[in-house]
Amino acid sequence: MEPQKKLINSVNSCVDEALCGLVRASGGLSLLKGHRVVLRSDLDNLKGKVALLSGGGSGHEPAHGGYIGAGMLSAAVAGGVFASPPPTSILAAILALHKAGASGVLLIVKNYTGDRLNFGLAAEQARNQGVAVDMVIVAEDCAFDQPSKAGRRGLCGTVFIHKLAGALAEEGCPLDQIVSKVKEILKGIGTLGVSLSPCSVPGCLPSFDLPPGDMELGLGIHGEPGIKRSKVASADEVVKTMLDHMTNPDSQSHLPLSSGDNVVLCVNNLGALSCLEMAVVTGAALSCLENRGVVVVRVMSGAFMTSLEMAGVSLTLMKINPEILRLFDATTSAPAWPNLSSVCVSGRNYIIDSPVLTTQPQDDAHTEGPRSPVMRKVLEKICSTLLEKQEELNCLDRAAGDGDCGNTHAQAARAIQDWLRDHVVPGCPGRLLSVLAGLVQEKMGGSSGALYSLFLTAAAGHVTDGRSDAAAWASAVHAGTQAMRRYGGADPGDRTMLDALCPAVEELMKLTTAPPSGTMAVLQAAVQKAASGAEATRDLKARAGRASYIAADRVTLPDPGAVAVAAILRAVVETLEEQK
Repeated sequence: MEPQKKLINSVNSCVDEALCGLVRASGGLSLLKGHRVVLRSDLDNLKGKVALLSGGGSGHEPAHGGYIGAGMLSAAVAGGVFASPPPTSILAAILALHKAGASGVLLIVKNYTGDRLNFGLAAEQARNQGVAVDMVIVAEDCAFDQPSKAGRRGLCGTVFIHKLAGALAEEGCPLDQIVSKVKEILKGIGTLGVSLSPCSVPGCLPSFDLPPGDMELGLGIHGEPGIKRSKVASADEVVKTMLDHMTNPDSQSHLPLSSGDNVVLCVNNLGALSCLEMAVVTGAALSCLENRGVVVVRVMSGAFMTSLEMAGVSLTLMKINPEILRLFDATTSAPAWPNLSSVCVSGRNYIIDSPVLTTQPQDDAHTEGPRSPVMRKVLEKICSTLLEKQEELNCLDRAAGDGDCGNTHAQAARAIQDWLRDHVVPGCPGRLLSVLAGLVQEKMGGSSGALYSLFLTAAAGHVTDGRSDAAAWASAVHAGTQAMRRYGGADPGDRTMLDALCPAVEELMKLTTAPPSGTMAVLQAAVQKAASGAEATRDLKARAGRASYIAADRVTLPDPGAVAVAAILRAVVETLEEQK
């Protein structure tokens, strides 16, 4: 089994190159020469204020470098992937902040032994050099009912601490007060993760094995397995399981949560969930909390503290009061902090009434006219023709598309037949075309439905009660075809329905000058042109539509859309011939 592919240059250089990429893309960040330390570019603004330093192993991006900026961290130290940073770099960062004139330095450390030791050692060394340093340990993991001596792990709740401590520091709050306030806030934070896949450190095999269809509850952010493995359930069920576990009073590491509590919710992508899944989980978490009577005041949803490419999510809850919310809402220039609304999430009316649409033309009452019987016969013939050709069109479509061209045309035909059964055909041809456009748009679906509906809608305005001679029909068909070309982006020669339609329309335009006695000859010629155009698509390379993605040498049958158009035209003209 080979290590998973990563889009990097080398295993050894990826951390340094990632830090360089982050810093170069953010005007507010700089690198400390000789160390994996990212700092605010405007260190002068720290004079007389407490500086905040955090850090840890790489692979959790955007943590921690993305949270550097006014109102959040002053600097962050990166270790190797999932490895604690060395004390020398931590000390270099502390001294750089001290040199910039900071009144003290607060270290925000996730509760892992390596981080505690290395940040602790650097803190002691800095104190010996006269720097006012203090340390806050974040340990808000709710996974274990009975945590071991190592205690609870530090997870995504750390980002909340960056924000709140950063806001306090920006306001000029002294170091000892920031520490005491943050320690109090930490009692009201809890996090739990779930994953559908492991992750793999560059150059290594996956951190643990998770069979397809299984999920792991309560895992850490370094690929450590969790506390419980089960089959993947729906988002609603997974979220409920997570929140039940996080708030279970029988667990020593639970977060006490009661109806009426105000919280901030963070839905954190552990790396590889799609944004669509994240939005579903976010909605599920909101509903689940609100069903318990919890008021969700703010929501963060996105990737805030990841575990490389792990397909999973963690939920963090923080109980808040007005003062915590004020600090949470304070502005920051940190690039990875989201641009959140300051409107309370729970209780907001988030649905706007849609505008009242006029009734669909196909639902209106219509009045018959002298042309109604022949138009009905034409429609009946078109529908029966398309139903007969259903399998032939599907077969042609299988060669270059998804094999459903016959089905979509048959769907439209059946919808029209159903409508004809219950309605009179309006005497005004334009009204009829509008009805057909509405039916096709609603029932046919796909790009075919949109194209036919465009054609019929554009054509409808050209044939009215007062003007429905052959010339008017010709200009209507021409207008419909132009609309198809304008919005569909195809031209004759692109192997589409236009290859049958355009030659026929060119012929039909002769109706604008032809005497009434020559009308049928023009119609018959148009049918021939459409049939020849459809047949000629055998030799064309598809340049539009789904077929354009298929290798040209594999497509040797005519285009099904063109064949359908030729069949429709033939059905129209044959019916008109029978009426003579």
